[in-house]
Amino acid sequence: MSKLDLNTLDLPELKQLQKDVAKAIDNFESRKKAEAVARRILNDVRRDGDRALQRWTLQLDKIDLAREGFTVKRREIVKAYRQVPEGFADAVQTSARNIRNAAREQLPRAWQISNGAGIEISQIVRPLDRVACYVPGGRFPLPSTVLMSVIPAQVAGVEEIFITSPRPAPAVLATADILGVKKIFRLGGAQAIGAFAYGTDRVPRADKIVGPGNRYVAAAKRLVAGDCGIDLVAGPSELMVVASEGNAEWIASDLVAQAEHDPDAVAIFLTPSRKLALEVQGAVEKILEEVFAGETDVPAKALSGHGAVVVTKNLDEAIELVNAFAPEHLTLLNGASRMLDRVRSAGSIFLGETSPVAAGDYASGTNHILPTAGAARLRGGLSAADFVKTISVQELTPQGLGRIRKTITTLARTEGLKAHAYSIETRFKVHGSTPKGR
Repeated sequence: MSKLDLNTLDLPELKQLQKDVAKAIDNFESRKKAEAVARRILNDVRRDGDRALQRWTLQLDKIDLAREGFTVKRREIVKAYRQVPEGFADAVQTSARNIRNAAREQLPRAWQISNGAGIEISQIVRPLDRVACYVPGGRFPLPSTVLMSVIPAQVAGVEEIFITSPRPAPAVLATADILGVKKIFRLGGAQAIGAFAYGTDRVPRADKIVGPGNRYVAAAKRLVAGDCGIDLVAGPSELMVVASEGNAEWIASDLVAQAEHDPDAVAIFLTPSRKLALEVQGAVEKILEEVFAGETDVPAKALSGHGAVVVTKNLDEAIELVNAFAPEHLTLLNGASRMLDRVRSAGSIFLGETSPVAAGDYASGTNHILPTAGAARLRGGLSAADFVKTISVQELTPQGLGRIRKTITTLARTEGLKAHAYSIETRFKVHGSTPKGR
């Protein structure tokens, strides 16, 4: 059984660990190859539309769209309800309620203020018209991804929400139906991204495409970002756990759960306690043997490739590494949880021993579509705010415009934009005298 490496590193070496992990995950040559493949597929879809979708879907997913149809039929959805476990619908409803409650709080607000007499400015909020939610069709069915992508869009008020998945599992179909999604496309890979980015006869063009996918989906999303909105370019999942004390088995279980996602998943435990580090390492090996019993080597591969138990000098050093790494998930246990104010970059944070990452993955209410590969330095996870536009509005009276007349014309002439200044001055020819501008 593969073991976690036990590292005792100083801070420069810890930062190098982050660079090494990022380099291994986001290999330039691998990324370049994925983008070359994705670009070819996107160009085909843009040029040949539905015919290209049929060709690529048959070649890559072994699905004949001409025979099976571009969208899932109602009878397939009815059948899906008979294939999900007992209590599944109740679980979806509970999770949906919690996610919806959180999403409502994420929406930006409309506001109106005065910048002095006669100058009123405001912000209005408007939803996107059409959104495509990509749900991977890999090793595991992902109804949670349906919940996390569809519900924020619904809360935002998006009128048309589509799901696209190359082989939508029964749990995906049932979840989409419970949420009221009207159309589910049988499309995956870069061809699905191209279809919704550019539009075809059978696939409507979307304002935004959201949801995780493989490296070709990620590459396609990067390439269409100028033509269509995207959420995040998601890479392999990441977790950092920081603790000076705690239950070793619970910590290990979170690390293994993270490693279960993908052979490239990152799972790192930071602690100043060598005793706890050794206990967690032993607990990880025990869980791999007892829970998986050789049925899969994915967690072991992830842990041996991108896992570490790192002994730091103190918790301060651990938090410094967290901020340098900007992990997708961050767990702060016991004393470390009191250092929340010191954390500057993380996708989602879990405080205390009874706040496992799996809770956020499914039902606590936060979104599990999160930034990876250091992108948490720049933004947070998917939210209802990703599905709306904020639009500025202004209204000036003649007196209000007069108050800032000189300010505008001075700045406009400084920039060499004479017509801008003229557009102000000409209004005073029409309205006559106004209060003196400042």
